[in-house]
Amino acid sequence: MIRIGVAADHGGFELKGQLSESIKAAGYEVVDFGAYELAAGDDYPDLVVPMARAVAGGEVSRGLAICGSGVGACIAANKIAGVRAALITDPYSAHQGVEDDDMNVMCLGGRVTGPALAWDLIQIFLKANFKGEERFKRRLVKVTDLECARSV
Repeated sequence: MIRIGVAADHGGFELKGQLSESIKAAGYEVVDFGAYELAAGDDYPDLVVPMARAVAGGEVSRGLAICGSGVGACIAANKIAGVRAALITDPYSAHQGVEDDDMNVMCLGGRVTGPALAWDLIQIFLKANFKGEERFKRRLVKVTDLECARSV
């Protein structure tokens, strides 16, 4: 069974709950990194970073990070080497990000993306596969080189 990590702060808490149920019903295992209860003062890095580390470490296949706008969750997730996260708002980007850029974390805005569109985007994201063409691999090597340079 494919494992999907999910994480959300207070801005994405309600959407995470709705989407987690849909992801399970579609046959995936959901690994919930929190928040486990609505707490207006929580901080997205505390929730998103453990999920992103699980994606980078192969503990989960892909991740879903949700905050109010999706922007903060995306910024935090991309600080983890091996994570390629993007804020997704349209179907084309949901599959193209995986196919061309090997995106492994999708970020959503719980206050800007409704549950029906979010579910459509997640289904597209989860069904997409990296094409692995030479030009795409070459670009990913350059991204990995940037990650290595950043850690020095």
